[in-house]
Amino acid sequence: MSDSVHAAARQGFEKQADAYARGRPDYPPALHAWLQGALGLHAGRAGADVGAGTGKFTPLLCATGAEVIAVEPVDAMRAQIGATQPAVRALPGTADALPLPDASLDAIVCAQAFHWFATPAALDEFARVLRPGGRLGLVWNVRDESVDWVAELTRIVTPHEGDAPRFYKGSWRQAFPHPAFGPLHESVFEYVHEGPPQQVIVDRFLSVSFIAALPPPEQAAVRAQIEALIATHPALRGQAVLQFPYHTVAFVCVRP
Repeated sequence: MSDSVHAAARQGFEKQADAYARGRPDYPPALHAWLQGALGLHAGRAGADVGAGTGKFTPLLCATGAEVIAVEPVDAMRAQIGATQPAVRALPGTADALPLPDASLDAIVCAQAFHWFATPAALDEFARVLRPGGRLGLVWNVRDESVDWVAELTRIVTPHEGDAPRFYKGSWRQAFPHPAFGPLHESVFEYVHEGPPQQVIVDRFLSVSFIAALPPPEQAAVRAQIEALIATHPALRGQAVLQFPYHTVAFVCVRP
């Protein structure tokens, strides 16, 4: 694995690939039209899911009819793609060293991932493999912290984040503007992740990279705080099924 993969991602995602696959939210159906329209993906086109993780976003790309390649450096995460989506070609690689030929793609999508590798070198590499007129899409599910118990969950985990890149910090934006790409255009979609508390809260937060990378006693302490919140908060206590609110933010830019 490339040294360009942050330690929190390398260690945490390797340890908690199963929890990631179970607990991470999917994406709003409205993104299907965005992938076809804003990113121009359809039959006869080729796209890559870079930083594909366990392949949460990959089915949306496949549903456009385009040929899809998944690129993921963490072996345990990439193995999940092979187990659940055997028709997808899943390759080891990093954003700054893609195992793909020059000008071979019409689109690249980074879902829940670009903040890990938001560098000029990664954008240089994306420009190399994209055809002229190709599109770069960046997608994040962002927790709706206007809901008090969602904000409390963030308060529990944030002290452990260290120097791990996060979407909310905004440092990923420093990679732009880039000479190979036009301006970013943003769309926002609402989404709710529905399921039992164990899935949508416990598994979701234990799969956060820097929580998954903690020593077992510290990770157990975080889990205890999360479970105590579920057991005591009026909106969560005794609920068999929860609705976890998200804003899905999607950006696109064009390689002229």
